[in-house]
Amino acid sequence: MCGISWVQILSYLTFVIFAVGIASKVIKIYALPIHLRWELYPIPHEKAFSYGGSYFEEVDWWKRPREKNFLNFVKFLFIEILFVRVLYHNNRKMWHLSFPLHFGLYMVIGWLVLLFLAALLLALGLSNENGFILFLQGLATVLGVVGFVLAAVGCVGLIIRRATAEELQGYTAPIDYFNLIFILAVVVSGFIVWLFPDPHFLTTRGYIKSLITFSDAGPLGPGITLHITLFSLFIIYLPFTHMSHFVMKYFLWDKVLFEDDPNVRGGAVESRVAKVLNYKQTWSAPHMHAGGTWSETASRGVGNEEK
Repeated sequence: MCGISWVQILSYLTFVIFAVGIASKVIKIYALPIHLRWELYPIPHEKAFSYGGSYFEEVDWWKRPREKNFLNFVKFLFIEILFVRVLYHNNRKMWHLSFPLHFGLYMVIGWLVLLFLAALLLALGLSNENGFILFLQGLATVLGVVGFVLAAVGCVGLIIRRATAEELQGYTAPIDYFNLIFILAVVVSGFIVWLFPDPHFLTTRGYIKSLITFSDAGPLGPGITLHITLFSLFIIYLPFTHMSHFVMKYFLWDKVLFEDDPNVRGGAVESRVAKVLNYKQTWSAPHMHAGGTWSETASRGVGNEEK
């Protein structure tokens, strides 16, 4: 660990905090009570997805094993995440700004992955002149620059639209501006790194290699140091904000919108529902009475006085 700088220590802490933050969020979601199912057809994992059919259409469906098209669901999720399809269909004006931001960030992730692969191959002993490493480096440069520009354009556009669109005033909080400005600072600093001190991201790749090998990173310069610091702080911040929806999307689609497992006697769904029905009802209204369990409330019927 000799020669490890404070920037490298920050990077190591970033990986740990990000992983713990995301893992804790996933664990928390898995521990939540069963959701209120929506069952919004067409459901991608259904065989009859093309016309919105369901396994409930089949005669004696409960006697047959469930058949799910997992590949079709992955395809649906991939298109939704990559192209923000729901926003495209429901709010085209926002999509024109949100899509460049999201797609630009995906390209930046690709840039980082390619630089990591190139650094890993160098750490394993390959030469700087290796053709595959040169290819990875060239592709990483293109993805990084284009991604930084697209994300910056999306951030600026969304900041302006949130500040000027009357219909967004009730949905825009100060934290929304802070998040967009934070992302903008990260991508602009990355673009400046490419523009001046590191046009081929060779120093950046060398820094990543130093993290892999736990070695001295060498001189980075103020521009690269600033970018790494901003990037690290943002990644630390990310899991604890609503921007972690990049992980939550799976749960939204698979566990809420498209969850259609049958509630059969002795099944997993029945046990989860039974657990919820034993929760105490803590609020009251003219048609509801506090104090009992939800099971007792349901058995009394809405509006009926307890005898």
